[in-house]
Amino acid sequence: MLRHEFRPGKLLAGFFLTLAGIIYAGDAAGAWETPWFAVIPIVTGGLCLAAATGLATRAFRRRRAGGGASAGAVGESEGAG
Repeated sequence: MLRHEFRPGKLLAGFFLTLAGIIYAGDAAGAWETPWFAVIPIVTGGLCLAAATGLATRAFRRRRAGGGASAGAVGESEGAG
């Protein structure tokens, strides 16, 4: 039994931010040398991917839950005019 619904956008955002933290932690520990600007594309790309995934998930859930009512309201106003 699920306590809450699964949110893949938040999962991806958390993954990429954790990855950025691991990269900086490895640099701080001396395991490898990371330029300061290397994490910016990882975080930005991860957040953009998470946003796209969240929007796709929302669209899928609205369609699956019967979101056709909003399309019917538009069609009714055109027919009444």
